[in-house]
Amino acid sequence: MGMSVTISAAVAEDAEQILKLQYLCYQSEAQLYGDYRMEPLTQTLGELRAELDRGHALVARLGDEVVASVRGEADGQGTATIGKLMVHPRMQRHGLGGRLLDAIEAHFAGQSAARRFQLLSGHRSERNLRLYRGHGYAPVSTRVVNPGLTLVTMEKDAAAVRSAPAEGAFAASA
Repeated sequence: MGMSVTISAAVAEDAEQILKLQYLCYQSEAQLYGDYRMEPLTQTLGELRAELDRGHALVARLGDEVVASVRGEADGQGTATIGKLMVHPRMQRHGLGGRLLDAIEAHFAGQSAARRFQLLSGHRSERNLRLYRGHGYAPVSTRVVNPGLTLVTMEKDAAAVRSAPAEGAFAASA
């Protein structure tokens, strides 16, 4: 029997669970790139709280547990930057990442200021790149950070966003 996973706006009380989830989820990225000093693994609780205050964050809950999250922030030029899309390893491959991506896009598309969405991914993060391409993102630039990491910037026109609820539930096996 499956349990219901709900997606809703993050609240201040979610910060500690989000940070713990972030630390867990970014271990595989750190291993992939050989860099355990990457920002998601060194971010402090205070820095995370400040980031949550600046932008908008969504969480997916299985009961009381935060099992996935995504954050975004809009600038004054019409770009909504989406980041730190993460799904607990035991919840991956159930469509939850795509649902969160749709929901954060819908949030920013509902604010008429967002004309485009932008996100970053490492060049070796094939599952992430495949997810983003499948949701209509296209690479627009690359930046070599160091010999082992090239960041790929991907964008999507906000007009292309399907209407999706920012909150909701779906069944997932747990």
